[in-house]
Amino acid sequence: MTKSTTPESMERLVEAAKRGRVSRRAFMNYAMAAGITSTTASGLWTTTAAQAAPQKGGTFRLGTHDGNTSDSHDPGTYLSFSIIQLAHTYRSYLTLITPENDLGPDIAESWEATPDAKNWTFKINKNASFHSGKPVTADDVIASMNLHRGEDSTSAATALLKDVDDIVKDDEHTVTFKLASGNADLPWLMTDYHLAIVPGNEDGSANWQSGDGSGPYKIVDNQFGVGAQLVRHEGWHLEGAYFDAVELVVLNDPNARQTALVTGDVDAVTQLELKTLSLLQRSPDIEIDNVPSAAAITMPMFCDQAPFDNVDVRNALKLSLNRQEIIDKIAFGTATMANDFHHSPAMPYWPDDIEQRPYDPDQAKSLLKKAGAEGLSVSLSTADSVFSGAVDMCVLYAEHAKAAGIDIKVQREPNDGYYSDVWLKKPWCTVQWGARPTPDVMYSLAYKDDAAWNESHWQNERFNVLLRQAKSELDQDKRAEMYREMAILAKDDGGTVIPMFTNFVYARRSNVKHTGKLAASWQCDGARACSRWWFES
Repeated sequence: MTKSTTPESMERLVEAAKRGRVSRRAFMNYAMAAGITSTTASGLWTTTAAQAAPQKGGTFRLGTHDGNTSDSHDPGTYLSFSIIQLAHTYRSYLTLITPENDLGPDIAESWEATPDAKNWTFKINKNASFHSGKPVTADDVIASMNLHRGEDSTSAATALLKDVDDIVKDDEHTVTFKLASGNADLPWLMTDYHLAIVPGNEDGSANWQSGDGSGPYKIVDNQFGVGAQLVRHEGWHLEGAYFDAVELVVLNDPNARQTALVTGDVDAVTQLELKTLSLLQRSPDIEIDNVPSAAAITMPMFCDQAPFDNVDVRNALKLSLNRQEIIDKIAFGTATMANDFHHSPAMPYWPDDIEQRPYDPDQAKSLLKKAGAEGLSVSLSTADSVFSGAVDMCVLYAEHAKAAGIDIKVQREPNDGYYSDVWLKKPWCTVQWGARPTPDVMYSLAYKDDAAWNESHWQNERFNVLLRQAKSELDQDKRAEMYREMAILAKDDGGTVIPMFTNFVYARRSNVKHTGKLAASWQCDGARACSRWWFES
């Protein structure tokens, strides 16, 4: 074995030991074969692998933010960050995002496509079962997907499956998606949190109402907007689920959430108050996870409503934001600067050569004069539940905009029901988007002309042509150029101000352990902390 391969091999070996996938004897044999002495190998096992091995037991209490009484078991209506945590705890998906941020199996143990990527076949894990005891079959998968398909569907994920012509049952544990046009990202789409697998009824409809799931934990008691109690599903088909039970506690107030963590009333929280981050870091009882991601803060304006129907007004508002100061003073450095298009450096095909939009109040003034909108006064809705510091961010933005002669009136909305009563309802608001794995997923959800979540009501014919073409383009260079052009269109014509891509900053008590690798798709390890983490005894 060469020196160049030894570190990589040892890293994989240590990772396997951390996950409990190799015995001590096997670890020692492999390490010594790689040229490590028995003494060194024994110490490595003791200090890293053995101590980090997952242990079963205990009740894990997770304090979650953004929980609403309007939340529901209907996957098509999932909106809040709290329900996303619950969904990944009691339900399963065809595929998942791994802690290494790769695509991995969940209900589907394997998948393959035809060369044109128009037909995708998924093999269902035969060990998968619902909490009711019913095995998961092809019929359940088809019913679950059809919940989001068709003109009558009210699901927010309808746009993701719009190109699916049919889903057919090949046998009890095999389904094939037949697409109108190729989509190389289809297996990634299956990780979207709306596309949960639920039992199918005899008539082919989806039985989401029962709250039955096939995830790592079974709901014992649940009150939306308050919390849920769950116990381990002993028939779960994947590794993990180390806790005996899980309690999700909705704590929308950031101070209450942080206090509960410090006092030990909860074992982990989904989102920290960044103002006090430095204080928490000093505590030996608290571990902070700071994970860069493609999660974004957006400020969508209704492009079909005055004054936002004027592109010069939209761009003036974009120029009136000092993004660096927002990152420094609100995110305390835990963010990446955005450029008014929803494509993050954490996504593939990142167009890194597009010039960054500056803070330029003088240019903003010029655009407002051109639009006949001098002395512009607009309201911007927000709430603390959107993210830690959301209200302060908007107040700071309002200060920035004064230099351009713009009066931004910050409207503080109630935390409860923000995503059902404000987002998609009011003409300008603040939103936190979780990370999506590819630009196609993000653009299909929030920028496509007929998307249910087209939060800015933006319509751009060229953008939608490119979106369709890029979806099935197999030449990676051509696909990258298409996404670059789409980014420029969104930046210069779109209706969304995007200050930053935020890190996921959450925390846990020091006795709560994980492997050290964390999925960047949602807070708390891609919303799978309940099944991936464990207590150190």
